Amino acid sequence: MDLLLKNCKLIDKKGEFYIGIDNGKISKISKLPQEADKIIDINNNIVLPGLIDPHVHFRDPGMTNKEDIKTGSMAAANGGFTTVIDMPNTKPKTNTLKAYKEKEKLIKNKSIINTLIHAGINNFDEMNKIAKLNPISFKIFMNEYDDIELDEIFKNISKLDTNPLVTIHGEDKKIIEENTKKMKEKGTNLPIDHAYARPSTAEDVAIEKAIKLSKKYNLKLHVCHLSSRKSEEIIKNNISDVDISYEFTPHHLLLEANSFNKFGNIVKTNPPLRFYGENITINALNENSIIGTDHAPHTVEEKENMIWNCPSGMPNIETVLSLILTEVNRKNIPLNIVPKILSENAAKRFNLKNKGKIKENYDGDLTIIDLKKEGTFNLDEFYTKAKFSPFANIPYKGQAVMTIYDGKVKMDNNIIIE
Repeated sequence: MDLLLKNCKLIDKKGEFYIGIDNGKISKISKLPQEADKIIDINNNIVLPGLIDPHVHFRDPGMTNKEDIKTGSMAAANGGFTTVIDMPNTKPKTNTLKAYKEKEKLIKNKSIINTLIHAGINNFDEMNKIAKLNPISFKIFMNEYDDIELDEIFKNISKLDTNPLVTIHGEDKKIIEENTKKMKEKGTNLPIDHAYARPSTAEDVAIEKAIKLSKKYNLKLHVCHLSSRKSEEIIKNNISDVDISYEFTPHHLLLEANSFNKFGNIVKTNPPLRFYGENITINALNENSIIGTDHAPHTVEEKENMIWNCPSGMPNIETVLSLILTEVNRKNIPLNIVPKILSENAAKRFNLKNKGKIKENYDGDLTIIDLKKEGTFNLDEFYTKAKFSPFANIPYKGQAVMTIYDGKVKMDNNIIIE
C-alpha cells in the first residue's frame, strides 16, 4: 500500500484501527498491522471522512485580490476540507460554457484539493451546453429576479435532459428593495440596519416561492444558508411533496443580529444574522443536517466601508470545524453527528460518489481531529486572504491536525503540503 495510518480511532467503533490507502482509495480497514510504503501514527486521534463544503466563494476569476482558488483550497485543507463546491458569482459569472471551462482549467492548475463547480443560470441554450459537463447544480440568486423571471428560470432548468439539482439563495427581491429603501431614508447607517433591510420575511417568502416552482416543474431543490426558523418550518411542512434539502452556516448557528453591535460590518452577510426568536441556533443541528460555510472572503478595506457600500460575506472555512468541535466538547451536540453534517450528508445530496464515508474502496480523503486540542483562532495562521472574522481570538477546543486528500497529506498541524 502507498500509505498506512495506524492507531486510528473511528466514531461509533471501539478500539484502534489501521487504515490503508492505495492508489488514492481506502484499501483496507483492520485492527491488524499491514505493510505500506509510508506509515503515519495518528496517535489515537479520531479519523473523519474528508470534510465537504458545498458552499464556497473562491473569487476566481475576477476578484483574486479577495481570494483565489489556490489560497482558498489551502485554507480549506487547513480547515480539514478535502472537497469544496465553488459558487458561480465570479467575474465573469460561471454561466456560460466558456466561463465554466475556464474555471475548470483554473481549478486544475491551482487547487490542492477536490474543487467542484455550481453553475450560474442563463438562457436555455447556454445552460444546456453547461449541463452536459455535469455541474453540481444550477444556482439561482432569487433576490436578483422578479416572479415572472423566476418562473422562466425554473421552467428552463426543468427542460434540461440531466435533471440537475437547483440551489437557491432564498431572499425575495421586492421585499429587500422596499425595506432597504426605508432604512436608507431613515439615515442611521448602522451595521444592524442591514438586518432590518433584509428581514426574515424576505427569506420565508422566497423559499415558499421556490418550493412552489420546484413542485410545478418537478425539480430537486437545495436551500443555501438557511437562517430563518420559520423558513425551516416551511421546508419541513413540504418535505413530503418536494425533493428538498438545506444547509446551515456557522455564523447563522452561532451568532444573531445583536452581533452587529459588537462586530459591525464584519458580520454583514446575505442573508443577514437574524434577531433572537427568528433565528436558527445550534440546537437546529441533527444527524440529517448539512453545513455549508458560505466562505466569502473580502478585503479588510472593503469591510471598513459604510454599511450600504460594504460587501456581504465572511471567511468561515478555517474556523467551522473547531467551532463545531467546541460545541461537541460543551455537550451541545453529539460527536457522532459530526461526520454526517460535515461530510456524509453533503456527499449524498450532491451525488459525490465514493466520498463522505470511511469505507473500503471509497476515496482516500480523510480528516484527522484532535478533540482535546485547545487554542484561540489566530488570523495570522489562516491561509485565506481575508484577514477578518468575528471568531478571531476566541478560544476553541478541537481541531483538524491532518488533512489527507486522494491518499496524500495536504495539511499537517497547520502546515500546508502542496
